[in-house]
Amino acid sequence: MKGDLDHRIARATELSEVYPGSREILSFYRELAVFQKSVSEDLQARRETDVRALVRYFPALLNVVSANGPPPLTSFADVNLETSAQQEEALLACWEGELSADPAHRDTGRFYARVLLQPYAEYLASRGDIQKEAAEPRCPFCNALPVVGVLRSEGDGAKRSLLCSLCGTEWQYRRVICPSCGEENKDKLPVYVAEQIAHVRVDACDSCQTYVKSVDLTKDGHAVPVVDELATVALNIWAEEHGYTKFEPNLLGM
Repeated sequence: MKGDLDHRIARATELSEVYPGSREILSFYRELAVFQKSVSEDLQARRETDVRALVRYFPALLNVVSANGPPPLTSFADVNLETSAQQEEALLACWEGELSADPAHRDTGRFYARVLLQPYAEYLASRGDIQKEAAEPRCPFCNALPVVGVLRSEGDGAKRSLLCSLCGTEWQYRRVICPSCGEENKDKLPVYVAEQIAHVRVDACDSCQTYVKSVDLTKDGHAVPVVDELATVALNIWAEEHGYTKFEPNLLGM
């Protein structure tokens, strides 16, 4: 897990030069990943498994966001995450899937909770025995939705995996099927690729109008799927302009 975070940090630094339009996003993500690495190391040292213990890291997280993030995130925290009780409530709501019905409150609150829950969930997943040949579109460990697909070489083609948005578990999943609605008709599952970003593609579904981005490691073996998905925000904009909604937002809500 430490290695994974190190790779994410290094890749975010590298891609900030490759994709100038995403530099601000990647710089913010890099600072969050550095923070998550410190949380991960502390959790492992303490052998901590109680989700409520994550409240202790909130002050440091608020400082990272205040120094590096957009002002609306800090303004939200000043009002809604001022006390440890509010912070614990936000963590538990996200962990237990009981988020606010108000979209603005839900999405911003989930951002803070997920920054802390990701290293925690990854730590728990590293201790578990996970069935990684799951047939469902939800994570076989924590039941969260996938944030990105991953393509790896297999014979003359490529096999697809899905990567959990919370605990980082990767599990095998069929290529020709929509993870949102289960559509299997390939004519309703278009794939869009931009020539300038050939290793990241949009796997769309014309039945439910959702999409998942997939990172093709056969085209770029140095890619780090979570980071490359963030860096290629131009594909998100294109997909949404064409009527598709992302199946599951990434850490930054995109």
